[in-house]
Amino acid sequence: MSIERLNPPTMPNSEAIGYSQISIVEATRMAYVSGQVAITKNSDEVPRGLYEQMKVVSDNVKQAVIAVGASPKDIVQARVYVVDLNPEKLEILMPAFLDTFDGEQPCVTGIGVQALASPEYLVEMEVVISLPNA
Repeated sequence: MSIERLNPPTMPNSEAIGYSQISIVEATRMAYVSGQVAITKNSDEVPRGLYEQMKVVSDNVKQAVIAVGASPKDIVQARVYVVDLNPEKLEILMPAFLDTFDGEQPCVTGIGVQALASPEYLVEMEVVISLPNA
């Protein structure tokens, strides 16, 4: 099983900033990971900064990927929700966000929101994973 990544020359070049415009997956089992926020298994304490929260969110997503027997190359799509998203916030969170994928380039959508489930949450991420054949 593999995911074919496409960045057609007729579309904006997203490859340079770390994602693909299109991912093609043969019919397979899929895992849909709920939105992950900046809390850990061992603590409900939420970091204050956006970068610090994105690191925790990224780690949570990585743990979900491992839990289903997959790796970052199996992530088909990621959505990141950011409170009051703007270019400055995007620049702050991108290094930790991209670290989630270990150099792979899944389809990515960034969504600015007014609020998340709790006032201290600044960022949330969900992913879709194509499960490797057993």
